[in-house]
Parts: sequence; structure tokens; C-alpha cells
Amino acid sequence: MTEIVLYDYWRSSACYRVRIALELLGLAYRTVPIDLLAFAHKTETYLDFNPQGLVPSLSIDGQTLTQSLSIIEYLAETRPDARLLPDTPEKRQRVRALSYAIAMDVHPICNLHVAAHVVRLTGDEDARGQWMKKFIGNGLRGLDRMLDDPRTGRFCVGDEPTMADLCLVPQVYNARRWGLDISAFPRIEKIAEACSALTPFKAAHPDVARQTASLPPAP
Repeated sequence: MTEIVLYDYWRSSACYRVRIALELLGLAYRTVPIDLLAFAHKTETYLDFNPQGLVPSLSIDGQTLTQSLSIIEYLAETRPDARLLPDTPEKRQRVRALSYAIAMDVHPICNLHVAAHVVRLTGDEDARGQWMKKFIGNGLRGLDRMLDDPRTGRFCVGDEPTMADLCLVPQVYNARRWGLDISAFPRIEKIAEACSALTPFKAAHPDVARQTASLPPAP
């Protein structure tokens, strides 16, 4: 069996999602840290590996996978016992809708390079935090309303973690990092607490990933 290798940045939401998936599956993997702040993702070596120059990348089953949701769906299809995607089309659609609401609507405009560009445009370092709070807050507000639904259980869809929870938890981490009070989103807060009690979610936490990468404490 070939070694599983995750090209990872400890604070990346997309990497965090994949780490949770790997931990839920109980798959042993080696991490190669890609320091975004040092532009390690823009080196020719890494661009040859991942032409987009993004993280994560995952070497598994003799191939290289990119894009976090695509990676998670691959894992769901090849390791179905993990039940990262439910067993009916209706439930799978629900999981995807919640996942995409975070990964496609919130995450792209609250990414590292977007926030940095806001600061460059405004010349105001405080604009970064204001931007993050506004757009993460808007996204979580809508998501919390989506979760007001009988299909919501202990987790986003039912009583087992799915891809939707793998997207939710990193976004909650980001919200708290930027000082957003998530108590205004009670359904999200409750689900995040249920996830945080599970060992795979704990093992995938950015603080653990940072220690594994032997990086200094976060500023």
C-alpha cells in the first residue's frame, strides 16, 4: 500500500477539512508542511505538483488529488464505510448544499490572499478583520437558517458527521479567530460543540497540525 501524503498548511480551512476526513477514516498519513506565508505554494517544485499553487494536495492510491471537497468526495466513494456522504440522493444533496454554502460562498472571499488584497487596497490593516467578520458573519447567518430543518440532527445532516460538518468546523475556527461571536448562531454552535468532542476532530485541529509541523506559536 502506497504511503498517503498530505501537503498541508496548518491554518488552511481546506486542509483542515481533509485532515478531519483522514482522521475519521483512520488513515495513517504523513504531512508535508507548505508554508503559505513563505510562499512555499508558489515555488516551481510545488507548482509542478499542483499547478494551481493551492493547498491541500493529497497523494493517495498512486495519484495526486487536489481541491478539498473533491478529495473528500473521493475518500467517501473509495472508503464508503466512513459515511462522509449519506446513502440516499436526497441526503447527499443536502450535505453538498451545506458544504458548498461554506466552501464556495464564504471561503473564497475570506481567503488569505483576498484579505491581504483588501489591506493593500485600503492601506488599513484593520480592514482585514472588518472584512472577515462581515463576510464570515453573513455566511454563518445564512447557514444557521439552513440548519433550521428537520433533517438536522446532532450534526449537520442526521446524527453522524458528514462532509458538511468537515466544512463547518474549520469555518467556525476562522470565525472565532477573527473575534466573531458565534453564539448568535445557536444551531452552528451546538453542532460545532458536538464535533469538537470527537477524537478525529481534535486530532485534525490547527493547533495540533502546527505542533506536528514544528512551527512556532501563532501570532
